[in-house]
Amino acid sequence: MARQLDEQMAGRFPVGQRLRVLDVGMGRGTQALRLARLGHRVTGVEQDAAMVTAARRALAGEPEGIRERVRLVQGDGRDTGVHFLPGSFDVVLCHGVLMYVEEPDPLVAGLARMLAPGGLLSLLVCNGDALAMRPGLSGDWPGALAAFGTAPRLPGPRTDPDAQAPDRPGPDVRADRLAALTATLAGIAAPLHAWYGVQVFTGTAADDAEIPDDLETLLAAEDRAGRTDPYRAVAALLHLCGVRG
Repeated sequence: MARQLDEQMAGRFPVGQRLRVLDVGMGRGTQALRLARLGHRVTGVEQDAAMVTAARRALAGEPEGIRERVRLVQGDGRDTGVHFLPGSFDVVLCHGVLMYVEEPDPLVAGLARMLAPGGLLSLLVCNGDALAMRPGLSGDWPGALAAFGTAPRLPGPRTDPDAQAPDRPGPDVRADRLAALTATLAGIAAPLHAWYGVQVFTGTAADDAEIPDDLETLLAAEDRAGRTDPYRAVAALLHLCGVRG
């Protein structure tokens, strides 16, 4: 997904421009630190105190020049209007957060207001149009049938110890449908510009599956499938990029 994000940023902004980035639900700060290392000024917002502590610890190990480019804020992503002025950021990230919010539209609208004109909004969500894939391919037929419900939720428990990790969401979280989010983005003046599938193949793997030796080939296959129809439509996650009008 980092490759997709970098591609969208490079396509929208001049080469070498230091962007103002807001990372809502930053977790341990992995994405925030990666972007700061690339020269951007990043503000990370995270509600979980333990995650903020972990992010501060990781940031402390970085060179001074990188530390100066990162600001960490403990707070709820729905309160961005309290902390920041509208139009304060060129890029807003919200990865692996909407799945934990029962009413996501107000949050997404608030994030869009943080964007300067032409700014990029990047969302990573559970794919509500493909929830039957994982239980179906594992032979869980009741789970596959349940996944066709009208209120899409991720079926089955996750054993990953970090339930906040966007690539391994916890049990019984919300999922979003592409058409609904496309309509939401259009309604908040940040229409969908591009979308990708994430975990087209690996989304159906067991939680304890070993990482293959040829990881680069796996990532290349995932990246290709995530850009190609019909494969991207059945990915476990969707990466949506909207652009502020």
